[in-house]
Amino acid sequence: MPAIQITSSSFNALEHEGLQALAASGWDIRLNPHKRKLSETEATELLAAPDVVGAIAGVEPLTSAVLAAAKALKVISRLGSGLDSVDLDAASALNILVYNTPAAPVPSVAELAIALMLNCLRAIPSLHLAVRDGKWPRGEGRLLATQRVGVVGFGRIGQRVAELAAAFGATVQAFDPLLPPGTQNGIALVPLETLLATSTIITLHCPLTAETQGLISTAALGRMQDGTILINTARGALVDESALLAALTSGRIAAAGLDVYNEEPYTGPLAQHPNTVLTPHIASSARETRARMEAESADNLIAGLKKAGAW
Repeated sequence: MPAIQITSSSFNALEHEGLQALAASGWDIRLNPHKRKLSETEATELLAAPDVVGAIAGVEPLTSAVLAAAKALKVISRLGSGLDSVDLDAASALNILVYNTPAAPVPSVAELAIALMLNCLRAIPSLHLAVRDGKWPRGEGRLLATQRVGVVGFGRIGQRVAELAAAFGATVQAFDPLLPPGTQNGIALVPLETLLATSTIITLHCPLTAETQGLISTAALGRMQDGTILINTARGALVDESALLAALTSGRIAAAGLDVYNEEPYTGPLAQHPNTVLTPHIASSARETRARMEAESADNLIAGLKKAGAW
């Protein structure tokens, strides 16, 4: 019988009616045996099995080499919105259908971005640790209400972040290469150079592409105001981490709130910097969001299998 390989590191596989029906009819539903993000080699080993016709994928690299080895694969259902981990050209050439869940992660990712802003503005993590150590530090934070928040990428998540930041009283502006300057939903759309130079908080919500890789470079950081806060809940490779570390060390960038990194799990020097707030790529991992994402990805998989004539 055919098999479904779940390459995402965690998934409640048999809580979905469609997957239950597949299993009941004899399909083999296989979980990620490593329980973490797969390497390219590990993804190849799992997907190259001759009976794997469908996959529910996380953020592991599904490169052209991985897909070429997956001879029986008909459908990839991404658990999340980003598709930069999938070689879409190779998938198309191999007649592999690819789906994602763009709406489900929006509230969870947007709320974590706001949480990172607040934590950076008020230094909550370091104050928490100080009180636990018996200290009682005094100092002043900053209000989100007084900031100019620059949203880079004005899709679903960027728009929700803008709404939430505006609700705090912040002034919000946005840049999106697909949108002309003007206003949308009351938010000013400005050139990237303007956003970098005039925002006091910059939050990234754009996809990773050849054009956006390394977007936050030494040059981009140099255009920012002294004391700017950088937030990244999108993709780690948007940021030159060495350049960010230098900007934090010099004091040009006041703080950084990061959920994503070039290499994960992250163990680099940003983890030791006193002005970073780091989370382990959990922006979409709210209980309600995760359940919705899993349901949508399973629905997409079933629809794809039917479209491909595999079920």
